Amino acid sequence: MADSGRVKHDSPSSSPGPGRKKAQQSPGSKVRYSVNAPGHCFRKVTLTKPTFCHHCSDFIWGIVGFVCEVCNFMSHEKCLKHARTVCSCMAPTQVQVPVAHCFGPAGQKKRFCCVCRKHLEGSSALRCEVCELHVHSDCAPFSVSDCRFCHQDGGQDIDTYQHHWREGNMSSGARCEVCRRTCSSSDILAGMRCEWCGITAHASCYIIIPPECSMGRLQNMILHPSCVRICSRNFSKMHCYRISENSHHSEMGNCLRFSLHVTIVVCGTRQLTLKVFDGDDAAKRNQFRLVSIPRMIKNEEVVEASLRAFYIPDEPQDYELQSYSQQGLFTDDIINRNGTPDNKPIFKDTVSDSWVLRSKPKETEVVKIYSSSRKVEVTSVTAGKSSTVDSILKEVLPRIEKQVTWNLILINTAYTSLRQMNQTRFYIEESRNRVAQVNLLLGGFPTQLEKEEYTHLLSEHLSVKSESVSAVLFSGAVVLQISCFSEAERIYMLAKDTSISSKQLYSLVIPEIMQSKLAKGSCPLLVFVNPKSGGLKGREILYSFRKLLNPHQVFELTSGGPLPGLHAFREVPHFRILVCGGDGTVGWVLGVLESIRHKITCPEPAIGIIPLGTGNDLARVLRWGVGYSGEDPYNILLSVDEAEEVQMDRWTILLDAQEMTEDGKENGFLEPPKIVHMNNYFGLGIDAELSLDFHHAREVDPDKFNSRFHNKGVYVKVGLQKLSHTRNLHKDIRMQVDKHDVELPTIEGLIFLNIPSWGSGADLWGSDSESRFGRPRIDDGMLEVVGVTGVVHMGQVQSGMRSGIRIAQGSYIRITVNKPIPVQVDGEPWIQSPGQIIISAAGPKVCMLRKSKTKQKKQSGSLKEGRSDSPAPSDGGQ
Repeated sequence: MADSGRVKHDSPSSSPGPGRKKAQQSPGSKVRYSVNAPGHCFRKVTLTKPTFCHHCSDFIWGIVGFVCEVCNFMSHEKCLKHARTVCSCMAPTQVQVPVAHCFGPAGQKKRFCCVCRKHLEGSSALRCEVCELHVHSDCAPFSVSDCRFCHQDGGQDIDTYQHHWREGNMSSGARCEVCRRTCSSSDILAGMRCEWCGITAHASCYIIIPPECSMGRLQNMILHPSCVRICSRNFSKMHCYRISENSHHSEMGNCLRFSLHVTIVVCGTRQLTLKVFDGDDAAKRNQFRLVSIPRMIKNEEVVEASLRAFYIPDEPQDYELQSYSQQGLFTDDIINRNGTPDNKPIFKDTVSDSWVLRSKPKETEVVKIYSSSRKVEVTSVTAGKSSTVDSILKEVLPRIEKQVTWNLILINTAYTSLRQMNQTRFYIEESRNRVAQVNLLLGGFPTQLEKEEYTHLLSEHLSVKSESVSAVLFSGAVVLQISCFSEAERIYMLAKDTSISSKQLYSLVIPEIMQSKLAKGSCPLLVFVNPKSGGLKGREILYSFRKLLNPHQVFELTSGGPLPGLHAFREVPHFRILVCGGDGTVGWVLGVLESIRHKITCPEPAIGIIPLGTGNDLARVLRWGVGYSGEDPYNILLSVDEAEEVQMDRWTILLDAQEMTEDGKENGFLEPPKIVHMNNYFGLGIDAELSLDFHHAREVDPDKFNSRFHNKGVYVKVGLQKLSHTRNLHKDIRMQVDKHDVELPTIEGLIFLNIPSWGSGADLWGSDSESRFGRPRIDDGMLEVVGVTGVVHMGQVQSGMRSGIRIAQGSYIRITVNKPIPVQVDGEPWIQSPGQIIISAAGPKVCMLRKSKTKQKKQSGSLKEGRSDSPAPSDGGQ
């Protein structure tokens, strides 16, 4: 094997076990190639299938390539001296302040593992819910804790943010910001992308890009991390981002079984597999790595292979293997020399197959000191057995010229876990008195209670001490501002196990948005996602927006509803809202917004929609489409940014029903009045009856109702079952419009329209002009009253063959119902008892976002290439 490609490298950042010229080569030894990229241990291999270079992403012509034995980085020989990508074993040392990932199940797209660089397959794949990191489940413990900084944590004070680079897994067609050539690859993990601004570059080009990140085209919509503060001590990242920890996460910690990523060919009985633990804690948990080695091999090489298996980039001379029985090895090799002429080591037949990897005792250790503020460079000091914190401080302080307090986050864990010891960090931070403040939202309380009643419930069920918290009260929810970390953790955990009036409480950590640090003219976007809408698309949209924006501005509606997000944005002077769900979800957000409007600084935030429901009539009127079908989320955010604001009427329906006996006489008992809000339409009769049957069918088997096609098919089936029924709705109700009696024609259904779309886009009012009626508008303060004669008539309207029967237009409507009747408001049906129904305007109009026509035309195939081209500052995101 030629030595021309070999580069001498003696620095501490070299590969874990470089070959030595004078060392005697055992049968398992290979010549390895060291390069400038830290940590890699390259060896020459013969290629048996098409392979691509991980540095330049070009095809490797010929049959010879170079692969890293630790992370599987593949390279041309010509690219070895240019490679700058850090090996997976050294990557943790490049991160000054680690930030943990929030792993969840991966999606269905083809992705590559950021640790071993191999293709992700099956259910073992994981991805971070906040950044773009993809890993195998058995690689997750070795991933770099380099998730995005999305908030100021306690004493941090960071105003400028640098590019957050992530390697590979980019969209097709991504172009380099420097050379404008294609830098993406679907065959390997290659290319770099900033997780904030979205610019992309080659691995050899991104290092010349200025480090400061401008947040890209979406900078006015992104909630800048310097404006968000969370005191996250005692809370995990999952808690801070309100991400539910499902069973998939728990299985990661309990069922870890690892195997070495380097492929080793087994030849007969010459191969041996060792079970290696990286400390006593791993042995107790039975978490090990399988290391395959030849039977004739030196101890140092076995230790080196074990270190590579655990991604530990240290020299093998500093470590040793001990039998799982806790008895150390007293010879130089784990195999005994038998005095053969060539001094070849040979294994004993009784050698153990379970070993514990330990570090050898040292007189001194090099301790790296980091700064939690990232404003001070990493410094190293030598510590011995006689060293104290004071002596180390006296050595470190003159170098940084600051008064600091020593923060010891982890003591020596050599015998607990070598991997933990390898990732041990010591930090310094400025001495300052900081007051803890944790915002917890507790929900699930009974509604419409007085302040004293909520205070009593908090004291009775959660033992909340009034002197340590201050409360902000809502109907059914309380926001506690707690000044003690341990008290916040106690209340958070206790609330999850507490029920009041047979209703489970929930608790959420709410971020604090410092409006004084918001950039002038910024308009951050508050995103609400209903993951139950649109089948699996709601969950994918939730993940995409957490990745594109700051996850603190993306809220899952199944965790507390809209209230947590609106409370977090209560002091933001100007923001917009994006609702991802059906028309019912939009109505839910509008209802909560109306109830707390007086408590937020921005009184009328404009609301956009990503349609995930079945009908999506409001989204159709506002040009957001008939339903989400996999559009690029980045392009959707551009559309929201360019959308125009329009006003829309909102209506209050008062249902003051009286209980009737079977013979039709009132028994004198009055039900409490029911008040609901209507945005789209209100129906009585056959229309509501179909919605009620559909609702019952969905409650019986909700898993089947995960697609619009199936939902519409159920509607058709229910409608066919109603063909033989006859209803004389005009005989059972009386109606007044603007205090004038209106005679009803022979109809089976009566519908009140606020928007010119009904039943999944049908034009029920019709486009023909008529002198006695004005043209319908969503902001004219008028409702259109339309009748239908039955199921056949409704089908004709749906197909565009006919329109409904125009009855009236008005702003104040009173209906008298003589017998129980099905009704529905924006798709929510129920049976209404006899009584009075009054429809009137619900106060001020709401502000909605309507997609611009120019943007609607641009939404074509050319934009599907998406995010990689748009965010570049040089082309303005166009």
